[in-house]
Amino acid sequence: MIAFLRHIACQRWAWGLLAASALFLELCALFFQHILGLHPCVMCIYERIAILGVLAAGLTGLVNPQKWYLRWSALLLWGFSAVRGLQLALQHVDYQLNPSPFNVCSPYADFPSWLPLDSWIPWLFFPDGDCSEISWQFLGFSMPQWLVAIFAAYLLVATVVIIGNLARGRCCD
Repeated sequence: MIAFLRHIACQRWAWGLLAASALFLELCALFFQHILGLHPCVMCIYERIAILGVLAAGLTGLVNPQKWYLRWSALLLWGFSAVRGLQLALQHVDYQLNPSPFNVCSPYADFPSWLPLDSWIPWLFFPDGDCSEISWQFLGFSMPQWLVAIFAAYLLVATVVIIGNLARGRCCD
């Protein structure tokens, strides 16, 4: 099993699949925003950035997964993005399920002054929605609740693949 996990992490198709899944989620977010007219809140924007981190990890691994430094860079970025995305999604669910004047998100994105994404690419990163508003549901779950499941799945798979790559042995044939 460990050899199989090491082998999978050295395959370009696996990294391509990871990148494709994250790209699909980003395109879904843009569909909801620009076609269906749902306004993203600050937490939505931060979760979107976490998905972009998973996409960047997939693209990094896609470059050359046989090189250990690229594979490990991609694995660590994937794991970090999944953990951070899960934290953000859980906090967003808390805003929705426990709305109060004391439990609200900021109306403005807190990007570094040297990287004002909301000014540079407003069609992708400008928040103008309310974090506590539930404007879309599927099977009784809101979008942040679905993102909890998605980020948890990303984290579970990343953890299994990382553990498989920690075991000693030859990775790539």
